[in-house]
Amino acid sequence: MKILIKGAGDLATGIASRLYGAGHQILMTEIREPLTVRRTVALSRAVYEGCAEVEEMKAYQVDSQEEAGEVLNRGDIPVMVDPGAECRNWYEPDVVVDAILAKKNLGTKITDAPFVIGVGPGFAAGSDCHCVVETKRGHTLGNVIWRGSAIPNTGVPGNVGGYTIERLIRASADGLVEPKVRIGDFVEAGQVVALTGGKPVYAQMGGIVRGMLQEGAAVTENLKIGDIDARAELSHCYTISDKARAIGGGVLEAVSRFGLMRGRYAIVILAAGAGTRFGGDKLLAMVREKPIYEHMLDKVKAFSSFPAFIVTGDGQIAEAAEKRGVVSVQNKEPEKGIARSLCLGLEAAKKAFSYEGREDSLRGVLFSVCDQPGLETSTIQRIFNTAVLHPGSIVCAGRFGRTGNPVLWDRQYFSELEKLTGDVGGRRIMSEYRDRIRVVETGAEELTDVDRREDLESL
Repeated sequence: MKILIKGAGDLATGIASRLYGAGHQILMTEIREPLTVRRTVALSRAVYEGCAEVEEMKAYQVDSQEEAGEVLNRGDIPVMVDPGAECRNWYEPDVVVDAILAKKNLGTKITDAPFVIGVGPGFAAGSDCHCVVETKRGHTLGNVIWRGSAIPNTGVPGNVGGYTIERLIRASADGLVEPKVRIGDFVEAGQVVALTGGKPVYAQMGGIVRGMLQEGAAVTENLKIGDIDARAELSHCYTISDKARAIGGGVLEAVSRFGLMRGRYAIVILAAGAGTRFGGDKLLAMVREKPIYEHMLDKVKAFSSFPAFIVTGDGQIAEAAEKRGVVSVQNKEPEKGIARSLCLGLEAAKKAFSYEGREDSLRGVLFSVCDQPGLETSTIQRIFNTAVLHPGSIVCAGRFGRTGNPVLWDRQYFSELEKLTGDVGGRRIMSEYRDRIRVVETGAEELTDVDRREDLESL
């Protein structure tokens, strides 16, 4: 896959190493003056050195799409000075990995690519990315988080060789860095290791200098400019760290999961109900400052690798869907019940794959009602995650084992779905295959659908 990594520091380089080793194509972006402390194991130094080599990877600083293409064609990694990652517009990545490690989101959106990964604190899975990878040292380092966020930044560095805060070298004043030692040198506590703004910076402990900013880098007082390692292992100064490899492993796991599901599922939104119990067109009712139907349409935008359809008889809804890239399927006979909409949606999904010559690649279809505005994007993602690992299953959202919507049907149930009639939907089929149902647990508010006007009060 084509992968864009925002950031090219030592942790981003660890991520790149895992992905590069798995055969993916990588483009990295950086700021004009990277402040990477462990620069000997970071591809970011290509920005000011022109070329950087870390283990089996070679990276080159490029200024244009054409130059990037040349580097990619020979199997190397281009690094662009592009803080806003504008190159995304022409690179059209399958995956975006935000590995800037700013401890906050600087602008990454879940719609920036078919699959988006946030690294570390500042991201919420299902909100601004599809998943988050944990960066805090400890038992959960490298975990892939599909719902929620990484552990918040504590401001205390992780324990390395029995030391935390002491191992950091921080600027003593605003100004330019003048290193007095080199990466790989052994130092003692109290030794002057650098000048910043002309003022000396002292080592707080003895050990080997594992990281130090490049000479001339502009820094502010108290900024981290270096790192001392009490383990004093010289090879650690020139190889990717255990932490970076663990984080890279988490990113590779997430990318591999996405690779298993992309282009193999479709989404069908059912929006043709008459709203009899509501006493009118409930899908046009306002919830959190927008019509109910828009909530589901907006969530579908996060899944651009799956063709999406909406079955409706409403022109306004159909037009809004088309603007979001969701294909509208007209249901002229809503009185025939939900089964009619379900069959029309399934037919459209199968036809789309057949038209592209990929009929056999359609592994399943996720059906979602349109009157469930509390449904979270992360829940939809977890349904896909479960389905791809458990072929032949019926996967749905639910609570305490009770089934709800959405429901993802494996292709082996298509023929039975096509025989449904009336307003029963797929419940009858599910009752026959209880042992094949897998429930993705979620909150009660997500499962609430709008049937009556009083239901709006709880949303």
